[in-house]
Amino acid sequence: MIDTDDFGFGTQIRKSPYFDATIRWGAKGFSVYNHMYIPRDFGDPEQNFWNLVNDAILCDVAVERQVEITGPDAATFTQMLTPRDLSKMAVGQCKYVLITNAEGGLLNDPILLRLGENHFWLSLADSDVLLWAQGVAVNSGLDVSLCEPDASPLQLQGPKSGEVMRALFGDSILDLRYYWLRHLELDGMSLIVSRTGWSSELGYEIYLQDGTRGGELWEKIMAAGAEFGLKPGHTSSIRRIEGGMLSYHADADLKTNPYELGLDRLVNLDMDADFIGKKALRAIRDAGVTRKQVGLRIDGPPLQGPNTAFWPILKGSKTIGKVTSAVYSPRLKQNIALAMVSADQAGIGLKCEVQTRSGIVPASVVEKPFFDPKKQITNRA
Repeated sequence: MIDTDDFGFGTQIRKSPYFDATIRWGAKGFSVYNHMYIPRDFGDPEQNFWNLVNDAILCDVAVERQVEITGPDAATFTQMLTPRDLSKMAVGQCKYVLITNAEGGLLNDPILLRLGENHFWLSLADSDVLLWAQGVAVNSGLDVSLCEPDASPLQLQGPKSGEVMRALFGDSILDLRYYWLRHLELDGMSLIVSRTGWSSELGYEIYLQDGTRGGELWEKIMAAGAEFGLKPGHTSSIRRIEGGMLSYHADADLKTNPYELGLDRLVNLDMDADFIGKKALRAIRDAGVTRKQVGLRIDGPPLQGPNTAFWPILKGSKTIGKVTSAVYSPRLKQNIALAMVSADQAGIGLKCEVQTRSGIVPASVVEKPFFDPKKQITNRA
């Protein structure tokens, strides 16, 4: 058992409202994300993967810190931050968006939630977008207020997550559509529930709006899920790489643009509204990119955990790119990876080699995502 009083690096790293509960339920190791502890070890990561894809897992993702945008100009301001067209975004809807800087580089790839006509949350990946947004607001001339609200999400993910949610909230929760949200209450706890998650599986995110009740909410969900095989868990690198989902700082950063990632659909250069990076992204689109993200199948024995460095990709004696995220998929029985390579080397079927920690091994460029490419799992009712 970890002594929670002695754990960690000091008060500069924040503990979530669920921290003590995750320790009680077997969390053995943590990493730091958005200046907070996130559980990364509940035992065998392969078993965590099977728990996710066969039943359901509950994950503490309070590290997805929220940027709250309110005020008369909230909608106009929010559109300034992203190249995705938000003009038809309804109250109660969620969207996956990109936050770009003046050069068209990615600052973050959050989920945007529209809680009201002039009320938005950005549910963040790992970077300080609140500081960026405050800087933008100062010079925007718009009437907006920005803060980090008391909002701490949990992820309930997996094929049986709907049954757990029904046990908690009744049959009506099953009507919640993919990428929509609902305001709910559970034993006096005010919650925002969305059909979203970082797993490529059927799932929900449950945003607690009172951090003093984190342990209570965790225990209530685990109790409701006991009959459905719910387990405590952590976000699965195996499943997210299978699904081709980005991990910021690994697969994208300030020097990565949407076109390199094949995310053209999230950029609308023709809308009337202006946004930061519009001029730069237009120039990038017109000139074309020099590198592209691809999927890789890496030969050799199963990788023992994900890569912890960017592995060079070789074609003959030439380095043509780097592996950004790699893992062994026990379901696909192969090593799979996301990689960034020269655009002229991005064709499906290209043969290459990867300099892994154990030596140089053959690899080939393949289609991504590696599993459920039409997202039938997440979209099902």
